[in-house]
Amino acid sequence: MSAKPSSTTAPPMVGAQALSKTAAARASKAGDALRNFHEESAIGKAYDGRLLRRLWPFVRPHARFIVISLATLAVVSAINLVRPIVMGDVVKQADARSAHGLMRDGLGLALLLFAVQSLTYVQMYTMQVAGARAMADLRSAVFQFFQKLRLRYYDRTPVGRLVTRATNDVDALSELFASGALNAMGDVLALVGIVAMMLALDWRLSIVSFLALPLVGAIVNYVRKRSRVAYRDVRARTARLNSFLNEQVNGISVVQAFVRESAMADEFDGINVSYREANKTAVYYEAVLDAAIEMVNTLCTASILWFAGLRRIGDHTITFALLVTFTQYIRQFFEPVSLLSQRYTLLQSAMSGAERIFELLDETDVAPDDLAPEACAPEGPPGEAIALEHVDFEYKPGIPVLRDVSLVANCGERIALVGATGAGKSTVASLLLRLYEPQRGAVRVFGKDVRGLEPHALRRQFSVVPQDVFLFPGTVLSNIAIADPTPDRARAEEALRRIGALELFQRRDGGGLDARVDERGQNFSAGERQLIAFARALYRDSPLLVLDEATASVDSDTEARLQRALETVIEGRTALVIAHRLSTIRAADRIVCFHKGRVVESGSHDELVALGGVYARLYRMQFAHEQAVAAERRAHENRAPG
Repeated sequence: MSAKPSSTTAPPMVGAQALSKTAAARASKAGDALRNFHEESAIGKAYDGRLLRRLWPFVRPHARFIVISLATLAVVSAINLVRPIVMGDVVKQADARSAHGLMRDGLGLALLLFAVQSLTYVQMYTMQVAGARAMADLRSAVFQFFQKLRLRYYDRTPVGRLVTRATNDVDALSELFASGALNAMGDVLALVGIVAMMLALDWRLSIVSFLALPLVGAIVNYVRKRSRVAYRDVRARTARLNSFLNEQVNGISVVQAFVRESAMADEFDGINVSYREANKTAVYYEAVLDAAIEMVNTLCTASILWFAGLRRIGDHTITFALLVTFTQYIRQFFEPVSLLSQRYTLLQSAMSGAERIFELLDETDVAPDDLAPEACAPEGPPGEAIALEHVDFEYKPGIPVLRDVSLVANCGERIALVGATGAGKSTVASLLLRLYEPQRGAVRVFGKDVRGLEPHALRRQFSVVPQDVFLFPGTVLSNIAIADPTPDRARAEEALRRIGALELFQRRDGGGLDARVDERGQNFSAGERQLIAFARALYRDSPLLVLDEATASVDSDTEARLQRALETVIEGRTALVIAHRLSTIRAADRIVCFHKGRVVESGSHDELVALGGVYARLYRMQFAHEQAVAAERRAHENRAPG
C-alpha cells in the first residue's frame, strides 16, 4: 500500500526535473548564442608583408617624413660605430698616461653624444608625425566605411566591436610609429656595420661572439608564432570588453530597475578575467624574449673574456684596448637585437590590430551601387509618389517580413499603415529610404526605381519622424537643422512655432534654440524629443513625409496640438503615417491594413469598419480600451475631494 503513493507521485517529480533540465538547456543555449554574438571569428593566416602593403596607401602621402627619419637613422647608426673605437683609444691614452689624449677623446665623445641625441630627436619626431597623420587617415577611412555599411550589418554586429576597430586597433597600429618599431631597418643596418667592424678588428673574437647567435634565432622562432596568437586574442577580448561596457552604459536604467547589478558585475568579472589572462599570455612571451636576449648578451661577453684569458691578455695579440672595444661592440650589437625583440612584440600587436581593421574594410555587406537605368524597374505613371510592387523582404534568411506587398500613394495623398506589431509597417518606410533592399519586387519614389537613384538624393525627398528619436549632443537648433550645414534660426523657430512648442523650449535652461542637448537627448523627456523630431521634419520641408508612430510618446493634449499643426504641414505633400493608435489616422485618405507581412485590407476608416475585418477588430479593441481608460479617469475625478 505504501508503494502506490510513491509510484503515483514520482512522475510529477520526474516531469518537473525534466522541465528544469529543459529550461536550463535553453538558458545555456541562449547564453551561448549571446556569447557568440559578441565573440569575434578567428582570422586565418595573415602575412605581415601583405598587411604592410595594405597600410602603405595611408602612409604614402606622408612618406617624406619617413624618408627624413630613415636617412637620419642611417647617419646615427654610422656615428655610433665610432664610439667603441674612441673608448678603446681612451684605454690606450690612459695606459700611456697622456692627459692631452684623454682630453681629446673626452671632447670627441661629448660631440658624438650631442650629434646622436640631436639627430635622434629629428628622427623620432619625423617618424611620429608620419605615423600620427597616417593613422588619422586610416581612422577616417574606417569611419567613412561605417557609413557605407548596410543596416543589416549593424543588426548583427555589436557596437563595441566596431568602436574597437576605430580606436584600440588603430592605436595598436600607431605604436609602430610611436615606439620606433619601424626603426628596425636602422637596427639591421647597425648590426651589419657592427659585424663588419668586429671582423676587421679580430676575426677570432668575432667568431667566439657569434657562437651564441643560433640560440637567439631559435628563441625568436619559438616566440614568433605564439605571440601573434596571443595578441590576436588580446584584440578579440578588447572588442568583447568594449561591447559589454557599451551595452551596460546604455542600458544602466534597465539594469538598475530590474536589480541586475550583481549579475552584470559577475558577467563583467568573467569578461575582465578573460581579458587579463589574454594580456598575461602576451606579456609572458614578451618577457621570455627579452630575458633570453639579455642572457645571450651576457653569455657572449663572458665568452670573450674567457677566450681572452686563454690567449693571455697582454701578449700583444689581444690588448686591453681591443678587449674594451670588443665588449663595447657586443653591447651595441645586442642593443638593436634587444630592440628588435621588443619591436617584434609590438609588431605582433600592431599586425593583430591591422588584421581586424582590414577584415572590416573587406566586408562586402555595403550599400550597393546604383543600378543602370536599363536594369531598373519600369517607371511608374505620372502623379505617383511612392509605390511598392509585389515586394518580398526578410531581415534574416527564411524569416519573411513582407510577402507580395503592393502599395501605391499618389502625390498629395495621405496613406496610413496599420496592423499589429511586427506586421511589416515600419519596414515599408525603410525600403522607401533604401535602408534595406527587397529580395523581390520593385520600390519606386516619384516613379523612379529607388535602386537607380543616388541614396543622398533619394533621402532628401523625405522628412522622417521616427518613434525612437535620436538626438545628438549640441543644442536644440543643431538638432532641428541637423541636415543643414548652416542652420537657419528663423526657420527653426518657425518650425517650433507651427507645432506650438516654441514657448515650451524657451522655458528651458539656455532658452529656446540654444538650450543644451546632452548625449542621446537624455535631459529631455520622450515627448520633448518627439517635438524636436517634428520640428526637424518641418524644417527640412521635403515633399514626402513619413510619420512612424510619431505621436506614441506624447500625451493626449500634446498629440491633439500636433495633429492640428500637422494638418497644414501635410497639405500639398504625400504623407505615410504608421500608427498603432488608430484614433490618429481616421482622417487619412486611405488606410492600408497589414497582417503577418501582407496587405489584407485597404480603404477609408468607415469602409474598413463596415467591412468587419482585421482593421475593424483592431479598432474595436482599441476603442474599448480607450473607453475603459476614460471611465477610470472619470471615476478617479469623481472620488477626488471637493
